[in-house]
Amino acid sequence: MSGIEIKKISKSFGDVQALKDVSVVFEENKIYGLLGRNGAGKSTLLNVITSRIFADSGEVTVDGITAADNDLALQKIYMMSEKNYYPDTMKIKDAFKWTKEFYPDFDAAYAKTLADRFELNLNKRIKSLSTGYSSIFKIVTALSTNVPYILLDEPVLGLDANHRDLFYKIVIEKYSANPCTIIISTHLIEEAAGVIEQVVVIKDGSIIRDEPREELLSKGYTVSGVATAVDAFLSGKNVIGADTLGGLKTAYVLGTIDRTKVSAGLEISKMDLQRMFIQLTNT
Repeated sequence: MSGIEIKKISKSFGDVQALKDVSVVFEENKIYGLLGRNGAGKSTLLNVITSRIFADSGEVTVDGITAADNDLALQKIYMMSEKNYYPDTMKIKDAFKWTKEFYPDFDAAYAKTLADRFELNLNKRIKSLSTGYSSIFKIVTALSTNVPYILLDEPVLGLDANHRDLFYKIVIEKYSANPCTIIISTHLIEEAAGVIEQVVVIKDGSIIRDEPREELLSKGYTVSGVATAVDAFLSGKNVIGADTLGGLKTAYVLGTIDRTKVSAGLEISKMDLQRMFIQLTNT
C-alpha cells in the first residue's frame, strides 16, 4: 500500500496516554493539516512515524514497508520539528551539504533559491539564528530534500506575517511543481486552511476527524441574530457551541441547512476551519 499507514498505534508516557489506538492513512501526493490542541498527541504521532520515539503497540508502514527503525522506509520521510539536530556551531551552507549526504535528492540550488527568498544568510551559524530564522532554516531544509513525505511540526514558529505568507506560497509552489505528501501540524489554523486538502483532527490522543477540508466544512454552519430567534431556530439541531453578546447570539451547528426555513433577521454563514476545529475540540 502506498502512503504512510498508522495501524492501532498507542503510546504512553508514565500515567499519560498520548496516543490511543490511532489508525490513519496519509496518502500519496496530498497536503494534510494535522490539527489538535496542545497535548493532543500531534507531535507524538509524528515522532512515532519517524521512529524518534517508539510506540507501545501498533505499527507504522511507509509504502507498505514497516517503518520502525527501518532506513529503507525512513529515508522516504523528512520531519521538521522544533528541535534542531544539527551542531549549533555549523554554518547553514554546511548543514545543507551534510543533509545531501543523508538525502541524496536534496536540491542545493533550490535550497539556495529559498534561502534568498527568505533572506537567510547561508554563512550564519545555526546558533546565531533567531527563533524565526531557525524555523526558516528548517523549512528550507525540509522542502529541499525531495522526499515523498514531508512532515512539518509547527513550521511557522516565530515567523512574522510576511514570512508566514511566503511559506504558504512556497508550499503551494512546491506541491504544484513536484507533488508529494506534506503534513502540516500547526496552531495557526486560519492561515494554513488555504493550503490544506485533508483535515485530520486529533483530540486527547484519538483521531476524531479525517476528511477533505471542504467536505468537513460543508457539514456545519453558523447562525446569528437576536438570541430568542436563534434559540427558536436551533430546536432539534446538533448545536456544537454558541457565543452570546448582549441580546445577540451566534451558534455553531453541524448539519445541512434548508434556507427556505430560515426566519427573517437570522444570518447564516459558512463555518471556517478554525471555528469548526474550536467547536469540535471543545465538545
